[in-house]
Amino acid sequence: MQLTERDEAMVEWLSVVRLADMEALRWALGGLSGAGVPVSLRKAQQWTARLAEVGLVDRARPTFRDGSIVWATHQAIGKSAPNLFRQTTRHEVAVASVAARYLCRGYSWERDRKPGTRHDHQADGVAVSVEGRRELVEVELTPKTNDRYRVIFENHAWRLAREGIDRVVYFCDSATARIVAREADVRVFRDDRPRVVVLPVFDKRGKWIGTEHAAWAGAPLQGDLVQLDGITLEGANG
Repeated sequence: MQLTERDEAMVEWLSVVRLADMEALRWALGGLSGAGVPVSLRKAQQWTARLAEVGLVDRARPTFRDGSIVWATHQAIGKSAPNLFRQTTRHEVAVASVAARYLCRGYSWERDRKPGTRHDHQADGVAVSVEGRRELVEVELTPKTNDRYRVIFENHAWRLAREGIDRVVYFCDSATARIVAREADVRVFRDDRPRVVVLPVFDKRGKWIGTEHAAWAGAPLQGDLVQLDGITLEGANG
């Protein structure tokens, strides 16, 4: 079987996110094809079956999931298969769900750099727009301690001011979103607060239930004017 450029890009994306469910694959395949919309579930299943035949991806359907989880094999990326029964699996699948939606919007998806010190923080991913705007992306399904949020938001503020980061976007379940938003209100400087976006788009199990355009409609970017529910909002530096 001859691999297409999209096949290679999908395997590379799976190398970064490690594992994904079929819903995420639908969005990622649509994004990497340039269509800008998710493919059908059937096409995502066909893609998975085709690459599984040549040993580049593998899949399983754990009893605690509604559908299959897919990952790139050791043959494809040189990494061992993930342990699907780790406590972090729900979080990793949710991160892939977010990453795939960014791909479908024309962004690229990268790992964040590793923290240099204990006061540093590594985000769940970095989304880069075609214009070069960089967004730190966090998926939060379980609240952290107040002390941990203090360190994290101090780091966010530093990177917004000094590392060319345009936004920090949190994708959460509704209960966690309230806590994260409250911490951001307290710990982020007023002028930067609009650049920290908190969105309740997941249920408690990590399944996407939110509006698909939530992260991209009405969220002010640095120096931009954005229309939100009939009100014009000015970006932090506008």
